[in-house]
Amino acid sequence: MKKISKTILIAAVIVVFIMIGTAVINRKNIFRQFYKPTPTMTQEGVKISDGETQVKKTEKKDFEIIAENLQIPWEIAFLPDGDLLVTERPGTLKRIGKEKQTYPVEGVEHIGEGGLLGMALHPEFPDNRWIYLYLTAKAGNSFKNKVERYRFLDDRLFEKEIIIDNIPGAIYHDGGRIAFDAYGYLHITTGDAGNSDLAQNINSLAGKILRVKDDGSIPPDNPFGNAMYSIGHRNPQGLAWDNKGRLWATEHGRSGLVSGLDELNLIEKRANYGWPIIQGDEEKQGMKTPIINSGPNETWAPAGAIYLNERIFFTGLRGESLYEAKIFPDGKVEYLKAHFREEFGRLRAIQKGPDGYLYFTTSNTDGRGAPHLNDDKIIRINPEIFF
Repeated sequence: MKKISKTILIAAVIVVFIMIGTAVINRKNIFRQFYKPTPTMTQEGVKISDGETQVKKTEKKDFEIIAENLQIPWEIAFLPDGDLLVTERPGTLKRIGKEKQTYPVEGVEHIGEGGLLGMALHPEFPDNRWIYLYLTAKAGNSFKNKVERYRFLDDRLFEKEIIIDNIPGAIYHDGGRIAFDAYGYLHITTGDAGNSDLAQNINSLAGKILRVKDDGSIPPDNPFGNAMYSIGHRNPQGLAWDNKGRLWATEHGRSGLVSGLDELNLIEKRANYGWPIIQGDEEKQGMKTPIINSGPNETWAPAGAIYLNERIFFTGLRGESLYEAKIFPDGKVEYLKAHFREEFGRLRAIQKGPDGYLYFTTSNTDGRGAPHLNDDKIIRINPEIFF
């Protein structure tokens, strides 16, 4: 009798585990197959400790899918009429909205992390129609990154001009974010192109944040007498200015078998951000330690960034989250929260739309994600859910 009872108990435990496992699998499969707006979950973090963030869940409002079936969308921008432009890494620019068009960009070499990456509209775009693109191109037996600008008018890209070129490119670490500041200067993030020594080399444009005028010429107050604004970066991916005019940048930390130590930096002119000499919380005279980092046990792989309501919001590729860093007036971070963890997969670009909503892209078709049905997507959310 005891043997029968023991057998029944073991069988019951096995059945329970099978039911739990099946429920988890079915939940993921159903989500990926149908992917309809449902109440989302927001990860709310507690105060940062040693670079790592703890999270808890609270239920929030719905999201809306604006576009889908995109090919590795990298950046988004809004036209004056409210239509969206999106760059796709394989080399196409798409218009989404009242009009739908696809514009191939010539000369793009899509290899690894390279391809058609960043995009920015000139601050006076309604008048001059200049659109700026960061892209990877073949250069003999190697690759180079560059920034070009085009007139965008009557659904055409024409009158191409090179703003800056000869930025080292590679399969990995190509940087690629471009953005204008309030003074009309264009800022450009570049990666170390897989050669960490280049980040400290002031004769190389790799591993830097660059600053140029809208025509590519050098501002007179640039600290090195060339396009360089700050040095010692591994692979910066996001740029955002706060309400005090301070520049913030997200940056990928180490990768491979040992990852983590991703960064949120407060960028200063002429400053050295340490790569590859220091990382994480390490310090060295003449070098900047990040305001916060992910710690050695968590990887954000941070990408696009925006500033909104005393917060830096930045996307996470490996972290599969939208991160929210609350900023003190003195530039320190009060807390970090991780929203939508693992809900949409890898997240890359983020912008605030003319309607006040936040728009971000997934990046699940880039070879490193698990694509959901109809990926990749542009998703819209109401930022009021965060406040």
